Amino acid sequence: MSSAEPSANEAKDQIWTVPNALSVGRLILIPVFIYVLLVAKADGWAFVILLVSGFTDWLDGKLARLLDQGSKLGALLDPAADRLYIIVIPICMGIREFVPWWLIAVIIGRDVLLFATAPLLKSRGLVALPVLYIGKAATFALMSAFPWILAGQLDSLFGDIAYPIGWAFMVWGVGLYLWSFVLYWIQTVLVVTKMPRAGRSAV
Repeated sequence: MSSAEPSANEAKDQIWTVPNALSVGRLILIPVFIYVLLVAKADGWAFVILLVSGFTDWLDGKLARLLDQGSKLGALLDPAADRLYIIVIPICMGIREFVPWWLIAVIIGRDVLLFATAPLLKSRGLVALPVLYIGKAATFALMSAFPWILAGQLDSLFGDIAYPIGWAFMVWGVGLYLWSFVLYWIQTVLVVTKMPRAGRSAV
């Protein structure tokens, strides 16, 4: 290998990649969504924004694999965008009274309590637990539920069809979200009880 060729580690540290650009684009769309839904109250355009953000969420992971452009920055940006959307979208929809506040509290409360595992994992030298498939499925269901529920506010046949579809995704999403929370906490307890503290060798 010549010195001009990047090593595998250097490739993983790339910043200017297509997947990262898509993730940044998703982050930029968050304040746009807030303005469109809460200020302009253009529900149709807010629906389009959620569709675009959902598509780019799928696309950035796909391109990262196809183009071999996975990176440490991308591993941070993508889940960060997901978490922000999971918090911002339900709050905005709660303000518009599209989704009840108790359900919003369940969704956000789950993430807050899951965040509380971070110090416990850090004490064992871990940054995070491996992502569970059920957690990905829960995020997908919730991110699908919000645009459909939003589309359900449109006074049209499409709105009448979209509304029950959105709530079907919501019920499944919240159920999976809570179940994945239980599994993550079980994993955290196992890590804490089975692994020695960071910097301390096992007996």
